[in-house]
Order: sequence, then C-alpha cells, then structure tokens
Amino acid sequence: MSRQPAPVSLGDIRAASARIAGRVLRTSMAESAALTELTGVPVHLKLEHHQTTGSFKLRGATNAVLSLTADERALGVVAASTGNHGRALADAARAEGVVATICMSKLVPKNKVSEIRRLGAEVRIIGRSQDEAQDAVDRLVAEKGMVMVPPFDHPAVIAGQGTLGLEIMEQLPDVVTVLVPLSGGGLAAGVAAAVKGLNPKARVIGLTMERGAAMKVSLDAGQPVQVEELPSLADSLGGGIGLDNRLTFAMCGDLLDEVILLSEEEIAAGMRHAYSVEREIVEGAGAVGIAALLSGRVRPEGPIVAILSGRNVDMSLHRRIINGAVSLSKEDAA
Repeated sequence: MSRQPAPVSLGDIRAASARIAGRVLRTSMAESAALTELTGVPVHLKLEHHQTTGSFKLRGATNAVLSLTADERALGVVAASTGNHGRALADAARAEGVVATICMSKLVPKNKVSEIRRLGAEVRIIGRSQDEAQDAVDRLVAEKGMVMVPPFDHPAVIAGQGTLGLEIMEQLPDVVTVLVPLSGGGLAAGVAAAVKGLNPKARVIGLTMERGAAMKVSLDAGQPVQVEELPSLADSLGGGIGLDNRLTFAMCGDLLDEVILLSEEEIAAGMRHAYSVEREIVEGAGAVGIAALLSGRVRPEGPIVAILSGRNVDMSLHRRIINGAVSLSKEDAA
C-alpha cells in the first residue's frame, strides 16, 4: 500500500537540522558486543541520553522555540509534560530569553520537576494525568495568550526530533531496523519520516510499556482514544496522545512497521543491562530498545539501531532496579 505524503517531510527535518546545529549535541553511536552476540546481527546503540538535557526532547523544543516570531517569544511559551519535554523547553526558552511555564501531573517524578524549576521555568502541578495538565495549558493560552509548544503533536517539534533519524542514517546508512521509544509519537513519527524518507525499506518499530500505551490502543482502535495513566518505570512514555491529535497519530499509523508492548519486568531488565553491560545509565523509557532485544520480542533483522532516548531517572530508583527490583515502589508511584 502506497503511503500518503507525511505532514512533516524530509525537507522539514533537514531544515530543522540546519536550524538547531550548534545548539544540540550530535550524539554518538556505539556497537553493543553483547547484544550483537545475543541477536546474531549487528546492534548499535544511539546514545541520545548523552544529549545536553539528558534526552532527545531538546531537539524538538529548540527547533520550536527558534521557529517562533518575535511577537510570539514576547508572549512566553507553555507546555504540558511528563518531564523531559518540560526540561528541554525550559532550557531552550532560557537560551533565547523566553519565559516558559510547564504544567505537569503529580505522576511526574520529583527529580524531573526540580530540574525544570532549576532551569528557570514556572512549574504548575495539576491532577494525576497528562490530560489534566493539558487542560491547564489550554487555560493559560486562552487567558494569557501564551504560545503552546506541545510535547509531540506539533510540526516543528516532530521535525526537530526527526533530526535524530537523520543522524542515524548518516552514521549507519545500511541500517535495517530502528527501535524507537513510543509515547505521543513525536520522536517515532520524526525518526520514521527521516529514516523512511532516505530508505523506504528500513523497518521502524515503536516500543512502549504495557501500562497505559495510549498510541498503541489508539492505533488499534483506528482513532485517538483516552487511556488510564498508570505509574510505570517508563514514566516518560506515559500520557495520552490527545483526542484532537492532528499529526502524530496519522504519521505513526502510516510509518511505523510495528508497535511492541513491554512489561515492567522487561523494562527493568533493559535498564539493568544498560548499566551492568553497556555501562550506561538510562531511564525506563530509554531502555525499551534494549528490553525488546533481550526479551526476543523483536525479529532480529540487522543492522539494528536501538535509540537510548533519555537518562533522567531518579537515582534512588535506578539503584533499586540495578539491585534487582522489577517495578516501582509505593513511594515511587505516590
């Protein structure tokens, strides 16, 4: 079946790459000897968790802020976030002298909230879901005229995240399978648009957690739907995709070859392997690629690239996982 032109094109992603050059890191890629031996095909890790703010989100946030007009910058920016987008937007806004307000639910880990405050953004904690946080954003847009920079369903954000896909294709042109964390779909849509724009035969697989997999449930239903948000080791993958989703739902449905769900135990195993074998500290969302390979849920067609998307994990939680825990404690989930 032929694909429709993506709302965010390869040209848009290339323009974003030029725009953010020098403001975000071009992260490295390393082959994993252990995962290569396990799968029988070359496995490379895209070390995006080494990004300045600890996650890929800086790409999209920076591209979005740099795309604003002078009048829009004067109004300030606002966003809902599960943590990493808020941190990235706070950093990008501060670099340009723009006021930022970040709305988050009570499920966002405290370490991510405190870091956003440290970067100078105003933080508002609302309810226990991303949808409730988004309602607060909508009120600020209506009442104060602030400019909303969504965490995923925005062309400049998607194009910015897609620059990661460009780097993958430049670093490993013969890649066959790309494993990408999937939440609201900004990263997955952008990476898939870049990768398939350069090699339509490459596979791009979205990976998410079983607990509250909003995009997977929506794709299965054929339309955006709400799901209950539940605490997860992959907290960055939580939240809905928005019932009025304009871009990422369609792009993920068209561009992703498969979506795979992972249990909390599998995500914990991915975090543990990243630390003990690869010597990398990653949060749950960043470990889903490794988790999928360890669990055998991905058909090993290589070369494979697994994106390690973020490292902003509470270190006390990380220590518990490394020492054998397989899920959040009651304290973590509170």
